[in-house]
Amino acid sequence: MLCWKIKVGLSKGIAVDRIKPYVNWFYENHILEHFQLEEKYMFPVLGNKHPLIIQALEEHTFLDTLFRDTSESKKSLTVLHVKLKEHIRFEERILFNEIQNVARKEQLEIIEKFHTNNKFTDNSNDIFWK
Repeated sequence: MLCWKIKVGLSKGIAVDRIKPYVNWFYENHILEHFQLEEKYMFPVLGNKHPLIIQALEEHTFLDTLFRDTSESKKSLTVLHVKLKEHIRFEERILFNEIQNVARKEQLEIIEKFHTNNKFTDNSNDIFWK
């Protein structure tokens, strides 16, 4: 949803200084914890030396840099939108399938727990995407 909201906001010509606070909030309240949980519970299934895990960790680092970018430019939000979308596709289509293929039952149960315990709440202070 974050990628979609950034894309819609930019396509509507919404000022970056309205979009960026939401992006920052989303990062602090959802993305950061999500990355940490993946790195703690999912990535160890394949091990930190696995090429897919190396790629995922590099992408997490790069995305973290993009989220923390304070330039508040349209270009930085566009790059963030594109790279986050690419990362999500990589995880969903490639990485998570590989993890699921090799994970033990106990590991899958732990992964399932952190996914089901994660309830989404949104920030509706400025609904710029509507």
